[in-house]
Amino acid sequence: MARFFSLFLLLPFFVNGQQRVPADFNQDIYKIASEVSADSIKKSVEKLVSFGTRNTLSDTVSSTRGIGAARRWIYQEFMNISGECNDCLDVQYQRTLVKGDAKSRIKTDTWIVNVLAIQKAVPATNRYIIVSGDIDSRASDATDDTTDAPGANDNASGMAGVIECARVLSHYSFHANIVFAGLSGEEQGLFGGMHLAAKAKEEGWDLIGVLNNDMIGNIEGVDGVIDNESFRIFSEPTPVTETEETRKRRRYFGGEIDGVSRQLARYVDATSNKYLTDVKPMMVYRLDRFGRGGHHKPFNDMGYAGVRIMETHENYNRQHQDIRQENGIEYGDVLSGVNFDYAAKLTRVNAVTLAALAWAPEQPQDVLIGGMVSPDTHLKWTKSDEIWLLGYKIYWRETTAPQWQHSIYVGNVDHYTLKNIVIDNYLFGVAAVGKDGTESVVSFPQGLIRD
Repeated sequence: MARFFSLFLLLPFFVNGQQRVPADFNQDIYKIASEVSADSIKKSVEKLVSFGTRNTLSDTVSSTRGIGAARRWIYQEFMNISGECNDCLDVQYQRTLVKGDAKSRIKTDTWIVNVLAIQKAVPATNRYIIVSGDIDSRASDATDDTTDAPGANDNASGMAGVIECARVLSHYSFHANIVFAGLSGEEQGLFGGMHLAAKAKEEGWDLIGVLNNDMIGNIEGVDGVIDNESFRIFSEPTPVTETEETRKRRRYFGGEIDGVSRQLARYVDATSNKYLTDVKPMMVYRLDRFGRGGHHKPFNDMGYAGVRIMETHENYNRQHQDIRQENGIEYGDVLSGVNFDYAAKLTRVNAVTLAALAWAPEQPQDVLIGGMVSPDTHLKWTKSDEIWLLGYKIYWRETTAPQWQHSIYVGNVDHYTLKNIVIDNYLFGVAAVGKDGTESVVSFPQGLIRD
């Protein structure tokens, strides 16, 4: 079912032939949220668990056990989904040989195989969004390739969420390519993410962002808290690839927490609050959990925007553990530890974010700012010629605020002056707004207005 703009959708933007402010909501995104199924996610998790272990080093020949069987099943699921949307998905394997190293978690030469399903944009574009989950699982020993490691929550839940996003979103048409990715080798060193990030770089993708889903199904924390509403969005503050000149400039102009990944995290937060009523986003100002990492990190390492979406309360008895019972405590990542309704909630977070990003115009380019020793703040940017662009919105917030507090729609222009808004007291950004009400990620200014 391809998506097209209707007269009804365009009516709010025109009065007597004149364009007005954008709609507050895109009704199709509500529909997408309603189509996510907890039952579908449960079936996928159960199937992934049935392979016994999905350790990166496990059996690749068997049709019923090991990572080979798991990735072939994921490939076929993507093919089945593609068959339901007139072959709208380009389903493919990405194979990379990793040389063995006695000092690493991959002792012998091993093929790391990702499974990708790419939904092409209409019309064609070089803009991409990635939503990822991990195929592999592990027991207590990350190199143990035979012991059962069901990985129900870590990370069959995230992989099932990606498959469900593909099932739902494949019935719509978008302005950006969406990559539904099953990544391998996460537990051995984030290899799958590194290989996909390298592919994006080599092929010159204009990568809008990466939503990495790693453990989205547990609601009972090891701390005893039971919580089926909140979830965490991890993001680093600024790109590790930025130049020394940029770091020096930030000392005077600000932006210590306004890098591309942090802006993406704010977008996930705002979109979830806008379209979903049963989740509570929690932005965490950190790359990942303390001292740990996930499959968004390889993209961050190359300067791409990427965040991790996951449960708030982890249960360490249920991750990276052999299945056993000790001192009355049950260990192991088994099906009983996954709450499928909660996994569906976090899958909806991904689905609505992907749809909003993929329908929105390109985020503003070459954003500049000025207003030093002035009562006014001036912003300037390069306009897009996209036909679905309505105009631009300026955001600002106090320097201590985590989320954007104020905004004003300024029309289809390439500059604007905020009267009596003193530049010293706020941080600013610009977003592009579509005719359907969707918005791009906010672009933080990267330079000064000189004229």
